Amino acid sequence: MEATVYNQRGMETGKVKLPEAVFGVHWNSDLVHQVTTSMKTNARKPVAHTKTRGEVRGGGKKPWRQKGTGRARHGSTRSPIWVGGGVAHGPRNDQNFTRKINRSMKAKALYTILSRKLKDKEIIFVDTLNMDSGKTKDAKEIVMNLGKIAGFEKLSTKRKNAAYITLGHKDVAVERGFGNFGNVTVDELRNMNPMDLMQNAYLIITEPEKSFEFLASKLPAKS
Repeated sequence: MEATVYNQRGMETGKVKLPEAVFGVHWNSDLVHQVTTSMKTNARKPVAHTKTRGEVRGGGKKPWRQKGTGRARHGSTRSPIWVGGGVAHGPRNDQNFTRKINRSMKAKALYTILSRKLKDKEIIFVDTLNMDSGKTKDAKEIVMNLGKIAGFEKLSTKRKNAAYITLGHKDVAVERGFGNFGNVTVDELRNMNPMDLMQNAYLIITEPEKSFEFLASKLPAKS
């Protein structure tokens, strides 16, 4: 399994061999759905918060005696059925929505999405990105050049979530150059996760051979 490698001007520079374990995985929608929904849940930060009858101020005195008044029995004006009382089964900001994601599941989901994107021709392999200036115009030129590659024309026209660019190491100049792009995300390869891939149309992987070594190491070897 091979793929074409391009430079930042959109010109072919050679071929690279793709690891079968990373880019040759069959699609598993159930696994991808389980991992991505769990990641969304783990990122959830509850804000809405209501008080129960035990937390609302007041209501210590019984409103009227138990019997003989002809009215219904009540023990506190802070009951949920009273105006100004507590809330029953309301939202709480101390709820724990976290879900455990096994390391092997997350890695397998990542490989599954990478394989699907490769099959759908949504991955561009670039040998390296050199942007010493860190200027937006240089970053725009790179996007326009890569958008000229056959099959990737939408890269330069898509307004939202156009591409996710992975870097082998932190590059302040590249991050600064693409910082004004609302449709392009730049991050180190080690931070890439299934949600990043699902939320962006295209994936641009720089330094392919080094990237493949790191990706292959994410799934622990079977003993």
